[in-house]
Amino acid sequence: MGVLKASAVAGDSGPIVTLSGEADWSSAAQLSELMNAQLSGGARQVRIDVSGLRFADSAAVRVLALTGRALKQRGGKLILVRPQPAVARVLELMGADQLLVVQGGGPPAAGDGPSGSG
Repeated sequence: MGVLKASAVAGDSGPIVTLSGEADWSSAAQLSELMNAQLSGGARQVRIDVSGLRFADSAAVRVLALTGRALKQRGGKLILVRPQPAVARVLELMGADQLLVVQGGGPPAAGDGPSGSG
């Protein structure tokens, strides 16, 4: 079981949540509570820095997708910032990238060559 570290602060255009470690079935309830707190506060935009999130399973991605859907229904959006490749892949496989805005990429994996453009 992984350990999820999560925090939220107020930002100019809505809450900024930082997730690091691993988000899996054992931390899905914690993540859900955090996201529900942002929604109940009336947020229309939530930005989540996931650059430190090494792993996310389907339970965690489901929480993010449901939050993204709730925000979309109120005219807002959920923005995931700098997901690592493994997390971005799970989002894509589950179709969650259709409910969320994904910006940037995480640090390159070991062995990745220099990228041509950013």
